[in-house]
Amino acid sequence: MSRYSGPAATLADGWSLDRVTQPSRLFGANGIAAGPDGRLYVAQVPGSQVSAIDIDTGIIETVSAMGGDIVAPDDLVFDEAANIYLTEITENRVCRRRPNGRVDVIRGDIPVANPITWHGGRLFAGECRIGARIMELPLDGSEPRVIASDVPMANAMQVGPDGKLYFPVMGTNQIWRVALDGGAPEVVAGDLGVPDSVKFDSKGRIITTQVASGQVLRIDPATGTREVLAQLAPGLDNCAFVGERLFVSSIPGEIVEIVAPGQARPIVSRGLQWPLGLAASDDGALFVADGAFSYRLAEAGALETLCMLFTPGGPGYVRGVCSGGAPGQWIVTTGLGGVARWSAGVEAEWLAQGLDRAMGVARTSRGMIIVAEYGAGRLLSVDASGVAELASGLDMPMGVAVDSDDGIYVAEAGAGRVVKVRGSNSETVADGLGRPEGLAWRDGELFALDTASKSVIRIDPLRGHQIAVASNLPVGAPVGVEPKPLGPIGDMAGPMINFAGVAAGADGSLYVSGDAEGSVLRLRSNLD
Repeated sequence: MSRYSGPAATLADGWSLDRVTQPSRLFGANGIAAGPDGRLYVAQVPGSQVSAIDIDTGIIETVSAMGGDIVAPDDLVFDEAANIYLTEITENRVCRRRPNGRVDVIRGDIPVANPITWHGGRLFAGECRIGARIMELPLDGSEPRVIASDVPMANAMQVGPDGKLYFPVMGTNQIWRVALDGGAPEVVAGDLGVPDSVKFDSKGRIITTQVASGQVLRIDPATGTREVLAQLAPGLDNCAFVGERLFVSSIPGEIVEIVAPGQARPIVSRGLQWPLGLAASDDGALFVADGAFSYRLAEAGALETLCMLFTPGGPGYVRGVCSGGAPGQWIVTTGLGGVARWSAGVEAEWLAQGLDRAMGVARTSRGMIIVAEYGAGRLLSVDASGVAELASGLDMPMGVAVDSDDGIYVAEAGAGRVVKVRGSNSETVADGLGRPEGLAWRDGELFALDTASKSVIRIDPLRGHQIAVASNLPVGAPVGVEPKPLGPIGDMAGPMINFAGVAAGADGSLYVSGDAEGSVLRLRSNLD
């Protein structure tokens, strides 16, 4: 069962629709914890959601839904009274969800709040940033007590059998420990694969996931002996025990059980969190930007990871994309307001940085790069001479497209229209839309993805005629839900704004970001 429960899509005559990738069941998978009911609870940052999974049947139940009081939960832990404590990473908060569903804010001033644990009636939380603090948080709202500071990116942690707090340090590729009353931290293990969680098994051994290498390691803290329990794909986020059973989460929404060394049983398959920008290449491949991950989608529907947030030399958090004009080369916009030229395995070449929420990107036949700057309401050109303003005063510009004569179009999500930019003037070619986001040019026509009406709209740019070629698509927010905006994640990503893309393939197919269900859809016209 997918996470999307809306009506089936409807199509205009002569159009067909299929899914190139299967829908995801979770909005990613971040922190996980065993609940008092024996289920595995999963925090999901992109979807602002907490779910509970039956570890035997795989049935998923939503515990806290998108649009609720909990925003961007990254890690979670239970106390003895079945209260859930969560870190809200984009909101810099720690909150408590009581068994009756009531949510209270414990602290609202913890930058990049991420790791959290409970021990002996005491709550501990930390920050995933350079110069992080790890603190004990009094439940009465009084000032936290710092037990470690200047930590280079702490992550999921737990108190060990020796009564000390163990935590991964992503910035140094190590595991540290510190006494609960404070003091100088000690290095327990190093030379890892960028550890992002530390938990303990019943024999007092460390279990740690490695986000960069995809390894799940077991380490004896007394001797330093380490064993690879599983080699999974990069992107691991956390681990947890339900009784003696070990489970591991991955950022792309995957949950597996480590049954024995070298044996992993899938519980929830990995998928897309919320596909953003899309771009097709001449060889039939599709680039899928999914925030923390970027993929190459082959014709057969297999997703090949090109880079992730922690890939050395990579562009980081990717939102918009277009072909770079050479095989395997792409132009991307990033969550930190950058524009880069990038190929897999090659260090990103930065063309612009510091933009205010860069969104869609397109490239003219002359090699000029066009970028929508959502936050500043501008359309920009980027080339070897620098950045220039093409248009200003736009209302939440998102998608960008270029026609066969290098005419430039931009979708204004806030104004519900598409405009063509001519020099210093803008001409409306389509209005009355809801929230146009992605934009694509194909054979003399524009196609806009409207996430409010949940439709792909075909636009005749000369006459302004519009027709919905597909409706009731799994895009945008669920009907009746008002998602709460997600802020930045420290210096890793700016405000996390959805951007549902649409792209024209070399064969005339239209590819659509099904961000509501975590899929890529394909539209084809049988009349072409």
